[in-house]
Formats: sequence, C-alpha cells, structure tokens
Amino acid sequence: MSLVDDLGLLTALATGDLAVYLRYSEGPRADDAASRDYEADVELPGLSVTSLRPEPWWPRPAADWVARRVVKYATLAENCPERRPWILTGQVVGTGPDHEPLIADPLPLAWLGPELLAQAERRYRERFATGRDSTE
Repeated sequence: MSLVDDLGLLTALATGDLAVYLRYSEGPRADDAASRDYEADVELPGLSVTSLRPEPWWPRPAADWVARRVVKYATLAENCPERRPWILTGQVVGTGPDHEPLIADPLPLAWLGPELLAQAERRYRERFATGRDSTE
C-alpha cells in the first residue's frame, strides 16, 4: 500500500470525487470484514471509520477539518502501538454505536505517514482551542 505523508495531499483526496475514510488498525490485511461492538457483543455490518470529507456547513479551510479528524481519531491507537492510520473507500452500510460510518467492501488507499501526522498535530494545535468544550 502506498504512503501519504503530506496534509495537503490528504486534504485534496478528502475533498475529491472519492469518499475517503480514515481508520486506525493493524491494517487492511489484519482487519476482518466487520468491526465489533464489544460493549454489546455484536458484530457490525462493516468497518468502523471516520469521514475525512468536510461537512457542507464547515466555514473553515478543509485542511482544518482533516487535521482535526486525524488527530482526534488517533486516540484509538494510543494504547495499541500496532494500530496505524490508513485511508480507504467503500460503501457505507450503516452507522455504528458511536455514530461512525460503517464501510463494507473496503478498498484500501494508503497508509498515513509520520510527517503527515506531525503536520496534522501542528495544525490542530495552532488552529483550535484544544481541550475547550461546551461546559465552559
């Protein structure tokens, strides 16, 4: 699988014609065709992912959206160093218990590289009030 190591390129892919999704896992070869809701002990009809395409209402640069998604979704790999970020496309077949899209027939596109992850982290820290929420 190829490597995307530039936030600008990932943003271009995310805003292009193809619906591009982000997943953190051991990779396409290690993933089964479906994710699992461990709390409910239920197999889901597809892989849990997050969309990288900015919503139509988003008023800021697309790169802000993409950087935020990459950084916020990275928490899934914090305690599992074997999990890596990769992008894919596929057919949305439902919504998971955490409101995430579920993808069937996944088509892997690329791994995300360390330089891209550093760029996303920098942009997220520079452009967002990190840690601020609705309770303030």
